[in-house]
Amino acid sequence: HRDDFGEEMAGVFGELRTDAVAQGLLSQTRFYFREGAGLLRGACQEHWHKFFMRRFSMRSEFRFPKATWILMTLILAGVISAIEKGEAISASFSRLNPVAGPIYLPGQHTLLSGIVLSFLVIYGVGLLAWAVVFALRRSEIAGMK
Repeated sequence: HRDDFGEEMAGVFGELRTDAVAQGLLSQTRFYFREGAGLLRGACQEHWHKFFMRRFSMRSEFRFPKATWILMTLILAGVISAIEKGEAISASFSRLNPVAGPIYLPGQHTLLSGIVLSFLVIYGVGLLAWAVVFALRRSEIAGMK
């Protein structure tokens, strides 16, 4: 903005300052106070905006490593395995205390199989989409030669 509007802003500031000086000391004091407060407020707003935009927005140069999806899947598998083990422990304790009764039927693992099946379908569709894009890109390159 300084390059585009700097001269115009300096000219307007000079005219307003000249008018304030001509009106007296009280007007001049109000002028400097108003301009100083505006300068501080604008600088604080810009720093605040820049701080939050830098911290909380996704920048285009940020990329996840290629192995991230594999690691995230392994972590999810570990969490699901821990849930399944907890269910098995709960079922074994419910056999010891028949009053409580079983929470789940022993051997019923619908959560793990459903999530594994979902991930296999999602990864299969992703692999198929990648193969199509790869083939299209390869045909473009071959067509250019």
